Formats: sequence, structure tokens, C-alpha cells
Amino acid sequence: MTAWQRLQRLPRAEQRAAQDALLQRYVREYLYPFSPYYRALFDANGVRPEHIKTVDDLRRLPLSTKQDLLPTDDDPQRFKQFILQPDPASIKKAWPLKKKLPLLWQKWTQGTEAVRRRIRDEFAPSFMTFTTGRSAEPVPFFYSPHDIRNLHDTGSRLVDVMGLDPDYKIANVFPYAPHLAFWQVFFAGQETGMMALSTGGGKVMGSSGDLRAITRLRAEALIGVPGYVYHLLRRAVAEGLDLSSIRCVVLGAERVPPGLKAKIVEMLQATGATDVSVFGTYGFTEARMAFAECPTKDNAYTGYHLYPDLAIFEVINPETGEVVPDGEDGELVFTPLKARASTVFRYRTGDRVRGGLQYDPCPHCGRTVPRISSNLTRESSLKDLQLLKVKGTLVNLEDAAMLLGAMPEVEEWQIELRKKDDDPHEVDEMVVHLSVKQGCSEEAATKSVQELFKSRLEISPNQVEFLGLDSMLAKIGMETEMKEKRFLDARPKV
Repeated sequence: MTAWQRLQRLPRAEQRAAQDALLQRYVREYLYPFSPYYRALFDANGVRPEHIKTVDDLRRLPLSTKQDLLPTDDDPQRFKQFILQPDPASIKKAWPLKKKLPLLWQKWTQGTEAVRRRIRDEFAPSFMTFTTGRSAEPVPFFYSPHDIRNLHDTGSRLVDVMGLDPDYKIANVFPYAPHLAFWQVFFAGQETGMMALSTGGGKVMGSSGDLRAITRLRAEALIGVPGYVYHLLRRAVAEGLDLSSIRCVVLGAERVPPGLKAKIVEMLQATGATDVSVFGTYGFTEARMAFAECPTKDNAYTGYHLYPDLAIFEVINPETGEVVPDGEDGELVFTPLKARASTVFRYRTGDRVRGGLQYDPCPHCGRTVPRISSNLTRESSLKDLQLLKVKGTLVNLEDAAMLLGAMPEVEEWQIELRKKDDDPHEVDEMVVHLSVKQGCSEEAATKSVQELFKSRLEISPNQVEFLGLDSMLAKIGMETEMKEKRFLDARPKV
């Protein structure tokens, strides 16, 4: 039995005790001695490493945000302050004798250079990704070889949680880019030995080329961004292609709208596929890992199963920063337990979770690890697109996106923000651009959107505009953008 297999069945109390021990070790032996940013933060707040004994003690420390990582005029490479930077003196001081003895033995038997290689293997940046940059300037995030091995491990855990057959062939249609999603799938394939075809998500071979490759491979698993997977399957149906080999679809990088799973199953059935499982995943660059739902008979939203030996999640009140009780809504905060190279700590993800963290055993798979509710709002990507004044109502655009994505008559969509009369000082207006299914009345679709938005968001779009499917695909950048442009901010700047 592997460590992960054992961990996912442990009682909560034992998982928490293990987290406390891992947290103590990480703070004392890695974070405080080797992180310039967090050592200064600890000192500024009068917190010593020995003060952090349990998960609850994290509350002694202030929260970190993406803003802390961004360059300033005084420090244009501020992100380097978040890279663990050990040296012989700090290692000698921070590490206990049982950790130093293997290094001393290696030095005596193999020489100083062997020790230097060992330290580089654990800490030295050797791989880089970027935050997506939707809400702020993209920030580089570095991996050491140690972190890459963790990425292999978490990839294997994803496959385990989703119950995928190791003999499956994977079609990875995430864009080939320095972002977590593509590389998590890539390394998952390497770790599990699953045959993986990486197409570039339409940016390399185009969607027609992707479909040709998938049909020739006879892939059993299709993995990508929800919007592009939907687009790809829609083309497959239109072209009468045979995708009967597909057994599962894994969606990541964006929240999976309610109703989309059913749409995907319906389209795959039209291509000959049967008994298809659809999974959502959750991850973000700063975590350098992703989490998945487990399988159900009806493709229900099961929550994202966590790895308590690799990370601690808290849920806070986004206004006060205080930790909320179990099961309550709030913002996710992330703390790693085994990270090297770039490292954040008590990091505000900007993502809001409804239903908080769930600690009861999963009713579908029985795992006892904590779960994040699937009802997750990626507000970190929408900070610059919050509607402050639309007929006096504050609107969460992520909720609007979920509504549009679930409408059966809608093929594609985009939400545009404008200022009334293009006056920077006027109120915001919302325009919904739609492409609807063939045979669907534009008048009926407009009425449905207006009524749905009014009942669920307490506001209706100022205008609904219709485009043909090809024009809409070009407008959102389906095959040209790393992520489709679902939100367009056309408001003039003051």
C-alpha cells in the first residue's frame, strides 16, 4: 500500500496530527531559514518558527496575496524573494542532526560536489510556469526537481481519484503553454505510464487536426479547458466523427458550469460513446498541483479531493480575513507542506467556495481526505471586471457565466461591459453576446436570458446581441487565445 493509499482512508484526527507535524517541520527547516520574504514577515510580526505548532497557529501570520509577488519600482524582480535560497550556513543552522548526517556522510564518501548536486536537486529552480495574468501581471513560478517529482506524484493521485484505467490513452487538448494545467496532465501521463497525445488545444494543429489525431489514436480520455472541449465535441458531431472510444472527459483551468457535464455526455453519445464519465478539476499555478472529483453514476459534482500531506487549505471571510467555521462560504487560503523553489504561505487564492471545506467521508468513493466544494467561483480572474453599478445592483460575473454555460439553447457566449453612452463616469452596462443552436428563436433566447438573469442575479442584461457561430468563435478567440475571452471590458478608462 502506498503512502497516498493509506492517507486517503485515515480518520480526520490522524490526518490533522500528520499535518501539524509536517507544518512544524516545514516552517522550521525550510520556510523560515530559506525564504527571504517569509523570514522578514515572521520577524516583522514577532512570530518565531517554534510558535507554529499546529494548523490553528497559522492564524498568527498575516495572509499573502498575488500583489505581494508583483514587481515594484524598487524591486522589479520581487518574485525572487519567494524562492527558497539555502546556503551551507543556513542549512547547518536550521537542519537537525538527523538531516545533516546523510549530507556529511555523502561529503566524506563522494566529495563536496556530490553534496552540492544533492542540494541543487532539492532546491534549484529548473522549470518555470506563469500565472495566467487575467487579474494581474503574470508572475513566474519556479519548480525544482523536487517539485517536479511532486507534480508526478499529484498527477498519479489525480488518476487514482478519478478511477482512470492506466491502459487508457490520453488526448491532452490543453494549450501548450507555461501554465499548470498542461504540465499536470503531461507529468501525470509520465508517472502512470498512460499514453498521452498533447495537441496544443487547437493552437498548433487546429481543431480539425486535433480531431483527426484523437480519432486515429482511439483515445479513451479527453482532457482540456471546458469551453474548448465543448467546441471540439460540437465539431465532431457536425462532422459525423466516431468518438466511441472516449470513456472519460476531464475538465480543468476553469470551473465546470452546471449542465455542461450533461451537454458533453449528450454530444459524445451522438458520436457513439457510451457510459462516459465527466470530471472537474481544480488547481492554480501557485499550488503546483491539481485536485479532482471522483466518479459517480450520474456525473454529479462531488467536490475536489485534497492531499492533506502536501497542502493545508483554510477558508476565510474575504472581508475580515478571519477563518470561518467548517462548511461556511468564504475565500480559499493555501499553504504548502513540501514545496521548494517558489513558495507562498497562507496565500489568498481569490477563489470563493460555497459550502467551504467538507470533512465527512466522500459519499461516492469513501475517501476521508478533505474536499473543496465543486461550487467554486474563480473571482481571482475577475477582479477587474466586477460590476459596481448596474441599476444599483452588484453583479458577480462568474455567476452570470455559469448561467449562460448551462443554457441548452446557447452554443457560445461572451459578456461585454460598457459604460452608458461611453461616458467613463456613467453606470456600467452589461451586453450579452450569444450564438444559439440552429432552429432556436433569437426572441425566445433573449427572453430566456432576461428571465434567468433576473431570477438568479436580480438584474437583466441591458442588451442581448446575436452572432453566427463562426463569428462568435472568432470573437472569443477559440483557437487563438490561451483561454477564451468570455469577458470583454469595453469601458473607457477615466
